[in-house]
Amino acid sequence: MRVEISSILLEQIVALAAAEAHEVCGLLLGSDDRIAAIVPTANVAADPARHFELDPAALIAAHRAARAGGPKVIGHYHSHPSGVAAPSATDAACAAPDGNLWLIVGVGEATLWRAGPGMAVNVHFTKMHLDSR
Repeated sequence: MRVEISSILLEQIVALAAAEAHEVCGLLLGSDDRIAAIVPTANVAADPARHFELDPAALIAAHRAARAGGPKVIGHYHSHPSGVAAPSATDAACAAPDGNLWLIVGVGEATLWRAGPGMAVNVHFTKMHLDSR
């Protein structure tokens, strides 16, 4: 499946990741086939150099705004500052098989994944085509 994102939004996410030594994270807003906006959030993980955890207050606020008619939360982004742009074992262990999008920025690239139900493990990530225009 193809998911559209503007080149401006993708460049913004990549720039946020490049500006920090630790993992950055934020929310993806839009529809199933289009990322229309992002909301950068604080990484509140105990060890943000190796893990990410979205600021729960920002996540709750985004869901409340969506229920009030604002854009839908369709997933999140985070970075792997010294790694590859693919879900890590930690990502898989922490993910829910809820269909949300995971945009991951690694060294030199950004990739998009959808978290779905797995067979032998809780979550299976399916790589999506990220169409930046």
